[in-house]
Amino acid sequence: MHIREYQRWLEAWDHERAWDKVLPSHTLLHALEELGEISKLVQMIEGYRAPNPADLETLRSELALELSDLQVMLFKIAYLCGVDMEEAMIRGQQKADARFPNPAAGPADQRAYWARFQRYLAEAGLGSEEDPSA
Repeated sequence: MHIREYQRWLEAWDHERAWDKVLPSHTLLHALEELGEISKLVQMIEGYRAPNPADLETLRSELALELSDLQVMLFKIAYLCGVDMEEAMIRGQQKADARFPNPAAGPADQRAYWARFQRYLAEAGLGSEEDPSA
């Protein structure tokens, strides 16, 4: 399915159920709720939070559904506000390419990120962790 096709399907589906009357601001609240659920699942997958359930494949399956729920809310906000998501995503790709034109800079960017993170940990008195990109 193409992005524009999905957005049109969602708008028609919502319209049939009168859910297209929900305000964009209320839809944003629902999106933030979904983002919170995604956050908990990612923390479980990373091991920061005790996994419930402990099965990694079940966690990934739940994460996939929550990501889909968030996507629905984002696409809904877009159509409610008159934004074509396919065009928005094309513009986003162009912006990323213009901002980061050199793929070879990625490893250096990651090292700089990790150095800042290590400084943050040290300043916060939380110690330091090894650079996972090394």
